[in-house]
Amino acid sequence: MSGAAGNGSGGGRVLPQAPAQREEVPAWRLLVTLGSAGAIAGLLLVFVYQATQPAIQAYKAMVLRQAVQEVLKGPERWDTLYVVDGGLTLEPPAGADAAGLEMVFLGYREDGEPIGFAITGAEFGFQDIIELIFGYDPATRTVIGMKVLSNKETPGLGDKIEKDSAFVAEFDGSQVPLAGVKAQRATGAANEVDMITGATISSRAVIGIINHRLERLGPMIEAYLEEAT
Repeated sequence: MSGAAGNGSGGGRVLPQAPAQREEVPAWRLLVTLGSAGAIAGLLLVFVYQATQPAIQAYKAMVLRQAVQEVLKGPERWDTLYVVDGGLTLEPPAGADAAGLEMVFLGYREDGEPIGFAITGAEFGFQDIIELIFGYDPATRTVIGMKVLSNKETPGLGDKIEKDSAFVAEFDGSQVPLAGVKAQRATGAANEVDMITGATISSRAVIGIINHRLERLGPMIEAYLEEAT
């Protein structure tokens, strides 16, 4: 009986199937696929960038307008001056992109008398670039006000250059060039600014930005005012 069963159809054993062979994808097809995907992604990025740029630029312009108002203590109006060939001018050079030029802003009171200049600047702090704007009165050589526009300093320490109202207020009326001092070493001099404990690098960066900008732009400002009078 068992022998007869063994002479049937293989004794119930299932013969192994040969593995299906995968069709190899040509390398050129992979390259085409990757290239197409990259091109589509690039076009999408360009589209999003172009679509959002007007809104971003409008927002930046609004923030700058508000900052000029703040550091010049509410001017009635102001002129935008362009830095061209080592001097200041009301009109940008013919054919130049005005938005790409360095600018300062001359604010006026209601009676038409100038208040001072709003000047932007940026330098490295402790972790990243610190951007700020400050008002400057060349008649008294004093800072009118200071506002940090952007920073990535250490939260709770370095970012006090923006959030600590006492530190920000110290710049109002300070004589230039500014000198950063530790609170316990302050003498009361008109050019001293008490640095923030635990954030001296960030504090020095703010002071340095103002001093360096006035080193460069101060002579241009004086020359412009002389020509205007």
